[in-house]
Order: sequence, then structure tokens, then C-alpha cells
Amino acid sequence: MKRGFATALVALAATALAACGSSDAGPLSDDSDKQAAALACLTDEKGLDAREDGDTEVVVDGARIRFYLTAAEAEAAQFRGDGEGAEQIGQALLFVEPEVTAEGEELLEDVEACLQDL
Repeated sequence: MKRGFATALVALAATALAACGSSDAGPLSDDSDKQAAALACLTDEKGLDAREDGDTEVVVDGARIRFYLTAAEAEAAQFRGDGEGAEQIGQALLFVEPEVTAEGEELLEDVEACLQDL
């Protein structure tokens, strides 16, 4: 009886370890590149004229989006004074030009929607 239990335990452990390395253990798509996902949303889904500006920013009609690795890092940037006047949305800081028109409000709604969907 003890031998059967030990064998079953070893088999269970081997099965669990094998599952850890399988391709179905993780997500099907890599959504870690939030900057690329946001850019695709802005240009493809919202039809906005957006472009990457360096490794961490996207610029779109009067707004600039700076991406960080985590939401906590974005929040820390604000505490350090690097995000003064910016709105934090997840792992991004959204900087907007001061003069916002009715047309600009619609733009902001589109940008915010893309960032919130990440």
C-alpha cells in the first residue's frame, strides 16, 4: 500500500512538472508590449494620427503618453515630479496640452479608452 501511494505521488509530481513547461501553460499572445498595443488601438481602432517617439512614448495630436514597466513605476514617477500635470492610466502617464477644445475632449476620450483597455 505504501509503495502504491509513493508511486502515485511521484507520478503526480512528474505530471505537474511537465505541465509547467508546456506551451499551453501561458497566455496565447504576448500583451506585455503595452506601448505597441496602445499605438495599434490609437491608429487602427480610433483612426488617430499617432506615432512612437523614442522607446517609451507615443505622441498623438496634442497628447503625449509615456509608458513605464508597471503602474507602480508610473505612480512613482509622479511622486518624483516627472509626471506633473499628467493623468496616470495603468502603467502610462498621459500628458495633454493645456488648451482643450471640444474636439480635444473627444481625442482624450479615445486615448483614455485605448489606455484603459490594456
